[in-house]
Amino acid sequence: MEVKVLCGPGRSLAHTIEELNPLLRGWLGYFQHAQGLRAIATLDEWLRRRLRCLLWRQWKRPATRARKLRQLGLDADRVWRSAGNGRGSWWNAGASHMNAALPVAYFTQRGLVSLVATHRRLPRVR
Repeated sequence: MEVKVLCGPGRSLAHTIEELNPLLRGWLGYFQHAQGLRAIATLDEWLRRRLRCLLWRQWKRPATRARKLRQLGLDADRVWRSAGNGRGSWWNAGASHMNAALPVAYFTQRGLVSLVATHRRLPRVR
């Protein structure tokens, strides 16, 4: 059995999203009749945090992190405090500076399937 690596240091965000979307659509097709929207919303948030974590790890050095965060629109003071904070990638992925730099709209523009929006569009059986 072959295990696909969906994310890693050598994978671009676009490639990861491209491979992740069919899995998300299939998962939602299977669970389309589920009533628990909260669980789906939590998973949606977790996926975006995981993708932010992937990007933080790919921007290995503080100078690269600062440059990328600056390109994403954060102010210079906040960028340098965030880029050199010494905390781990998972902590930074959930921090306010990453949420401000990489909001939900960022991932939507890159084609990531929103689990909540897709779940709401699916037909319901009563």
